[in-house]
Amino acid sequence: MNATTIDFTSAAVSRAVPTEACIEHATASLVTSLPEDGLGFEHIKKHILNDVAPAFTGSSRCPNYYAYTTGGVTDAALFADWVASTWDQNVQVHLPRDTVATSLEATTLRLLQQLLSLNEVDFPGRIFTTGATASNILGMALGREFIVAEAGRRKSPPIRTSVAELGILEACFQAGVTNMQVLATLPHSSLYKATSAVGIGRDSVIVIPRSDSEPWKFDLDSLAKHLSAEAVSIISISAGEVSSGRFATNGEEMSQIRVLADQYGAWIHIDGAFGLQALVLPHTDAYKALNEGVSSFHLADSIAGDAHKLLNVPYDCGLFFSRWLNLQQTVFENPNATYLSTSALPIPSPLNLGLENSRRFRALPVYASLVAYGRIWHRDLLERQIALARRIGSYIRKSAIYELLPDDDLEQIYMVVLFRARSETLNAQLVSLLNAPKEIRVSGLPWKGQLAARIAVGTWRVEVDRDFRMVVKALEGAAAAASLSL
Repeated sequence: MNATTIDFTSAAVSRAVPTEACIEHATASLVTSLPEDGLGFEHIKKHILNDVAPAFTGSSRCPNYYAYTTGGVTDAALFADWVASTWDQNVQVHLPRDTVATSLEATTLRLLQQLLSLNEVDFPGRIFTTGATASNILGMALGREFIVAEAGRRKSPPIRTSVAELGILEACFQAGVTNMQVLATLPHSSLYKATSAVGIGRDSVIVIPRSDSEPWKFDLDSLAKHLSAEAVSIISISAGEVSSGRFATNGEEMSQIRVLADQYGAWIHIDGAFGLQALVLPHTDAYKALNEGVSSFHLADSIAGDAHKLLNVPYDCGLFFSRWLNLQQTVFENPNATYLSTSALPIPSPLNLGLENSRRFRALPVYASLVAYGRIWHRDLLERQIALARRIGSYIRKSAIYELLPDDDLEQIYMVVLFRARSETLNAQLVSLLNAPKEIRVSGLPWKGQLAARIAVGTWRVEVDRDFRMVVKALEGAAAAASLSL
């Protein structure tokens, strides 16, 4: 079998989601009883390509899939992903005489930091993960280790304690910690999962919005009061917020938060799954608000991101940076496995930096994307995505039928357009009407107690004029369909 056995094409598809008939056929075609004798490669190839694949969403292959920020797989990344599957490297231990895999991963992470203008000296702890959810778990685990140890260091006399070594109950007891909190504004749901997974708890997440009009921003006075309470704290910063795409801080606020964190021994984590790529934007008047939104990210202790959003590589691929390499190795050390140990080498083995021992070669598609397309391509891609989102926003702002949320400031629009219909009747069925023709796909969500629709632009296939016409057609069609149904 070679690369030409199956046509691994990344050609676009016309439908955002499959028809009901396709899904019904695929479901009915599934083999539900394990055959005694295999049906063979040719059979399964035809079955998957002809029966199953047509029932997949076009989330990565349709330019008009806007329901979730899934990105779209480029040709270079798709080819590299095929190579990663074919060579099947388990990138866990740095064995430079056996394979180049870990060296390539380390190189790719540095290239990624160059793209994002994040100094590799500031963030020596770096690893690929399954996605931003796993990266948020890493951030919460490191934050938990740091804030409990810091509480111990601040005791009189100071003590050394470690959650990683002693467990959370004993370490907190020794450090005198009785309360742990995660301070945030409109956090992504994965933050709650992360706090649950590392033993901090979902109820520990405290949301402190600045105001009803800017709930994605921090109330810095309230933040200071929470930090001064009898609790150890992780500060989680959303960049940008999932519903509106807005950023929780600007450069000045980030600097103030860093001062507060140092004063109270807190950890700063950035959830940059949606907004981290704004670091590639040029510093111009058009992007002033977005430049400010990602300003001073170098002050964070840890950063989470999604490569399938940022680089349009296949699922699954996330990224994680931390400024505390030794702490990261303490938390994620893989002890008592001498057969996996290596002598001191310049590249740390990934199994001591993250959750997994068995790891897919996620770095190869990222490497392919960065090298094949370069800095300018990635910057221009994001500018096109923003241009489409802002053009849609401008149309909605001028519309008598629709209302732009959370306000009508086009310069704040990043890759997400949030809106609702002014008519309650239309708004109640807006998402289903927009999605009914299956040519575009949007998501629905609540915003300030009201239903809203969300368009998230995330694919490299974006063409501003073509896609704008498609969205306007859907918006006008939804309004017409609602008026006909009255």
